[in-house]
Amino acid sequence: MSPFSPKLVKSLLILVVVSMAIFTGTTSCVSPKSIVYFQGDTTRFSSAKIQQSYVPTIASNDMLSIIIGSLNPEANAIFNAANEFTSSSVSYGAGSSAARQPFGYLVDSEGNIELPLIGKVRIAGLQTQVAADTIRQRLLVYLKEPSVNIKNINFKVSVLGEVNRPAVYVIPDEKITLPEVLSLAGDLTIFGKRSNVMIIREEKGERQYARVDLTSREIFESPYYYLHKNDVIYVEPIKARMNTTDRAVQLAPIFLSAITAISLLVYRFARF
Repeated sequence: MSPFSPKLVKSLLILVVVSMAIFTGTTSCVSPKSIVYFQGDTTRFSSAKIQQSYVPTIASNDMLSIIIGSLNPEANAIFNAANEFTSSSVSYGAGSSAARQPFGYLVDSEGNIELPLIGKVRIAGLQTQVAADTIRQRLLVYLKEPSVNIKNINFKVSVLGEVNRPAVYVIPDEKITLPEVLSLAGDLTIFGKRSNVMIIREEKGERQYARVDLTSREIFESPYYYLHKNDVIYVEPIKARMNTTDRAVQLAPIFLSAITAISLLVYRFARF
């Protein structure tokens, strides 16, 4: 009998079908509905009232960049010396192992900063603009027409898990939304669980664990839509990701067995 007899071909086809069934059984499909953002009303136009954005206030351990200007450049230099730059070992953004960060003014445990000549100024609990006005009033004794610009230089959020660029991201304007941060991180991978994104937030001595659904438009009404300083965003993998981990290693014994079986069948029928 020829090794390519109908009986052999039939046996090989059965073996191929069984192998494909095994492969399909070990693979999970990703539903299109599970990866579409902001699902809701399907009409061409709809609107919703915008929620109040998060307005951060200064807190203890904040590092502030305080730039002071006036008609006297020499006097300005005295106050701005603390904003000299140094190299930081913290990784900010994608592909960066170090970033140059200013020393700045550290808000102490009592909510104060200490400025040259002026001394301690309590600014904890104030918005940056209000704090700038407070410092400007104190500077009138020493400077003519002073200007003060304050920025929080350690306002950062961390993004972990199933995103394309997990990293710590420094937010220069102290205001950012969850979709914006995920955009900075290169969006979720196809295996990111969009319906159950975890946000870890620490405020007022309390650690909160919240979960939000990016596939629903209700995310825009969530108190976690606007991110706070030091928020941690974790995107967990879907089951398909877990099933595909080391899939080549998992399926290697199956296909090795299939090849062995095919070889035995060929050898068996080739004898006839």
